Parts: sequence; structure tokens; C-alpha cells
Amino acid sequence: MKQLKKLMALLLALAMVLALAACGSGDDSGGSSGSGSADADSSAATLDSSAELEVWVWDSDQQDGIQEICDLFTEDTGIAVKVNVVTWDNYWTLLEAGASGGEMADVFWMHVQEADKYMSNDILLDLTSYIEADDGIDMANYYEGAVETFTYDGKYYGIPKDHDINVLLYNKAIFDEYGFDYPDETWTWETYYEVASGITAASGGSVYGAAMNTTNDQDGWWNIVYAMGGSVISEDGTASTLDSDATKAAMEFVGKLVDDAFAPQSLVSENGTSGLFTNDLVAMICQGNYTLAGFTEYDGSENYATAVLPYYDANGNGQCDDGERVTIYNSLAWSASAVSEHPDEAAALVLWLSSYDMQVKQAELGVTLAGYVGADSEYADVITAMGIDASAVQVMNNSATLISYPHSYYTTTWQNYYREQLVNAWLDTSTMSSVLDDCAAYMNDILATE
Repeated sequence: MKQLKKLMALLLALAMVLALAACGSGDDSGGSSGSGSADADSSAATLDSSAELEVWVWDSDQQDGIQEICDLFTEDTGIAVKVNVVTWDNYWTLLEAGASGGEMADVFWMHVQEADKYMSNDILLDLTSYIEADDGIDMANYYEGAVETFTYDGKYYGIPKDHDINVLLYNKAIFDEYGFDYPDETWTWETYYEVASGITAASGGSVYGAAMNTTNDQDGWWNIVYAMGGSVISEDGTASTLDSDATKAAMEFVGKLVDDAFAPQSLVSENGTSGLFTNDLVAMICQGNYTLAGFTEYDGSENYATAVLPYYDANGNGQCDDGERVTIYNSLAWSASAVSEHPDEAAALVLWLSSYDMQVKQAELGVTLAGYVGADSEYADVITAMGIDASAVQVMNNSATLISYPHSYYTTTWQNYYREQLVNAWLDTSTMSSVLDDCAAYMNDILATE
């Protein structure tokens, strides 16, 4: 809570030193040019308390909590902040339009899928000198993979806002009706298959044990693939691994789930996995922790609970060893516009939102898990108090192996392609291997251009 005041004091002191050194040269160090430069002059500017900042997010469930945190910033600085929700479908279109000369928010979320393009094209404000001037911000305190994602050419263009993990969300009433034990930490992915296919069979197909879409990669089949030793892209980001033996073996297992346990692709396409779940047509789905608060609003949510993701017993010893329970995690970052009319004020807001105190506040409000390591111990308790037992979130956060979101410069291009092509494999699982070969070839063509 105190670091912004420290920042303002430091900025003021530096401004006075620079003014004396300039000997009355008349240079305007107000930083209002919107150039996006974070050199000594712009970072030394005093904050304009009359400034008004606009923030863009795409999740309405987080809007109120983030606005509350921004209101505290306003109380501290006098700078007005308005948090607006732009739907995911429109978010990037509007952001790109703003970067090309249209209206653009001062501060906004940046996603791993788009980060490289925005950082390399001078669309984001370079936050490096602002971070270095604030003794309350140490990038070593944030999740390493997330920090790397939003670093380009040795400079910081975003500070991790959060991280997310995946859990099983299940309906206790369906498990009770068909006589199956609830999922727990002893479940392997094979157990998941046995129970999911068992519920589907026991119901005669009126209820499905589980559901997953081809678009459920981060919160679905990616977790199975990486747990079973496969991957999507090579560690150096230069080659697709969708056609590797380990990935194919994992996806054949996914195909078995599609055939015997999952809701049909036609139903998923029409209703989405969450729609099927909230209408009591599916017993369990994989979900990111950030969705859980929204599920508390549905009728019947008293029957909902979470469990850790199953593990893959790679060595066959009947217990979960290190590295066998996996969750893919993503981290959004707070970034600022390089063409903001108030770059110093925008940077100050990013630092405020990223501070330890505000990341703790974010967790306490049930917004999401923190990007600051160790600042989110209250999150699971808040969601549980809202009506869904979310204790599994903290267990996963503390004990699972977290794999950073696979990405490259053109993530959305190759990701959209394989999501479309995998529909064919979902409809006819005998084509899984050939579809993966096709997806890998396409992905390699894209990666070769990066």
C-alpha cells in the first residue's frame, strides 16, 4: 500500500535534481507526450492527480474487484480510474485499432498469445525504469515463467497480474445418483476414464461422465498430454511436438475418453462444456480456478465441488510422485499503452495493481490467484465461502507441477488451426494420429516464419 507514495516521493526528488541540472532550460518533463519511452526524464515526472485513466479487462466476473482496488489507487493519488469490460471477441480488435491511432485504454490485460506481437511492435509502454525506481517491486517475486513471457529484449512490458491453475469441477448429486465415489487425490487419469465412462454407461447416455472440447486445451487435454510426457511445442519454441510419440499416445487416450465417456461433439458445440455441466448433463469438467466464482450463481451449485486433477502414474508405483500431477498455467499481465496521454500515471497504476498488498487484496476479494508468489493463500477460502468447496485449488497450487502456457509469436494462428482440425479427430478418433501429423506440419510452417 505504501510503495506508490515511495514512488511519488522518489519521482519528485529526481525531478528536482534534473531541474537543477537543466539550469532552467524549460524542458517539460511532465511525460504527457505519450511516446511510451521510459527513460530517466519520463520516469522522473511528477504524477498528475487530475489525470483520468481507463482500464480494459475482458472478464466481467473480475470487474468489481479490480475497480475496488483501483478506487484505492484513486484515494491515494487523486487519479480517477474507470474499469471497463470488453468481451474477448472484441478485445483484441479494439486494442489493435487503438494501437493504429484509435481510442485505446491506458492500462489493460496482456495475454501470452499476443504478448510477443505487442511487445515487438512498440505498442506497450516499457515499464523497466518505473520498476527499477520502485523499491516495492522486485520481479524475482513473480512466477518466473510469467515474467519471461512479458519480457522482450531485456525489458519489461508487463507485470504478472495473476496465474491460474486447473481443477476438476464435479457434481456430487450425479455421483451419488449413479453410485460412484467422488474424485480425490488418489485418482489417476485412468481412474478418471473408468468413472467418467461408468457414469455415461450407467445413465444410458442421458448423462455424461465428462465433457471436453477441442478448444479446452489449457483447461483440458493439454494437462493430459503434459502429464503423460507429451507436449505441444519444443522447449526452444522452434518446432511442433504434436506429432511426437508421447503426444500421440496421450491423445489416443483422449480419443478413448471421447468414444466412451465424453458428451458428443454436437452437444458440446451447441452448449459448451460449462452449459452442459450447469444443466446437470455432465458429471465433471476441467476448469480454470478463475471460473469458479461464476458457478456459485447457478441453481444446484450446492452440489458442486472441486478436486485436484488426476495424475499419471508414470512409474506404476501406485502413488503420485513429483511431476506426475500436472496443470498448465497461464498468467495475464498488467500492461500500459505506449501512446497513453498519461504514461507516468498509467505506469504508477500498473505498479499499484502489481504490488504485494494489492495482489493479496485481489485474492481476498476472490478475483483470482496472484501473479506474486505467495500472495494468494486466501483465495480458495473465499471461493469456498461463496458456496463451492475450492480447497483443491490450494492443493494444486502448492503441490502440482505447473507448466507455463505453450506459446510462440503466432500462437493464435497455429492454435486456431489445430482446434478446428481436431474436431475431425473428436468425430472419428481413428484419425487422431493423422490429424496430429497435419497439425504439426502446419504449425512448423508457421514457426518457420517467426
